[in-house]
Amino acid sequence: MRIAIVGPTHPYKGGIAQHTTELAHRLVRAGHEVSLVSWKAQYPFFYPGDQFVPTDKPELPPFTSIKRVLSWKNPAGWIRWARRLNKFDQVIFIWWVPTIQGPVYFSMLKALGKRGSRNIVICHNVIQHSAGPVDRQLTRLVLNRADTVITHTSAQAKLAKSLTKTPVSVAALPEFFTDQPRARPAKEKLHYNLLFFGLVRHYKGVDVLLRALSAVPKVRLTIAGEMWGKQGAKLQGLISELKLDERVTLQPGYVPASDIAKLFSGADALVLPYRTATATQNIGLAFAHGVPVIATKVGSMPGQLRDGMDGLLCEPGDATSLAEAIKHFYEPEVAEKLRANIPASTADTDWHNYIRTITNRSGS
Repeated sequence: MRIAIVGPTHPYKGGIAQHTTELAHRLVRAGHEVSLVSWKAQYPFFYPGDQFVPTDKPELPPFTSIKRVLSWKNPAGWIRWARRLNKFDQVIFIWWVPTIQGPVYFSMLKALGKRGSRNIVICHNVIQHSAGPVDRQLTRLVLNRADTVITHTSAQAKLAKSLTKTPVSVAALPEFFTDQPRARPAKEKLHYNLLFFGLVRHYKGVDVLLRALSAVPKVRLTIAGEMWGKQGAKLQGLISELKLDERVTLQPGYVPASDIAKLFSGADALVLPYRTATATQNIGLAFAHGVPVIATKVGSMPGQLRDGMDGLLCEPGDATSLAEAIKHFYEPEVAEKLRANIPASTADTDWHNYIRTITNRSGS
């Protein structure tokens, strides 16, 4: 088929841009002709932080058939490019921020019209975290214009179905970084250092992790990632309040792909203390580096790790539950067992199933 993808790619940073890039490559490998329609101006000026990685340091091999033409402030361009997309067999819209993408995608889908099951919306988040009524209404408008909606978890599918009568399918989120070595021995000496990795926002529960850490002596924590809004100042204040200055290392700022292996090499476990979640790439990323995971029972995470086998699960928003999980991790032979049971990568199979769900175009 001739397939167009509308979404972010290099030099935009982060997991969603990486997913879009890898999706384009995987569709080509599956025999499809693919074009990527991306953004020249994705967010207004109030976006907190740098939106890009250096153009000469792509995080994945760049996709070559690309048009960087969409701008949040140019409605005429939305319609013009939507009409050009009518020649494609499928058009895939990558969705995660209703307030920005809602007007753009609604206008483009309206211009495309209903075409059977050829207009697909892939939802990283059906509704963004901390969403309001406007987000819900914009999401409803966009999903109702699509022919098929795809989510990455059953919980997100349920949410999508509450907003639209458009058929909804579930396809588990595959790994993006599949070339990292899994060379860490199961009996490697413990560093007594935990890692939080990724964009730091309130819903990710890093404050809960700090409170849990204060109840676990001797263990250190590295927090590596971009701070959303005032999170950096809030965390620094909490670190001082809990007297954790000597045990917590803050590495604020986006972590480029080239630095990830070194970061994980010094960690005994990745901790994902999320209050809420949809799907995450970070568990697969940790496993790819031979690192077990301690995570909360939210979103896709209970299905991505095996509690007591390759990771540990605890209750969301509960510092006591998380502290108990950390203590258990450092009991004799537990970390060694978890590391030894990290599964081999299933990325190729996962991508095959993901692509099949998209190109079959059938809702459930």
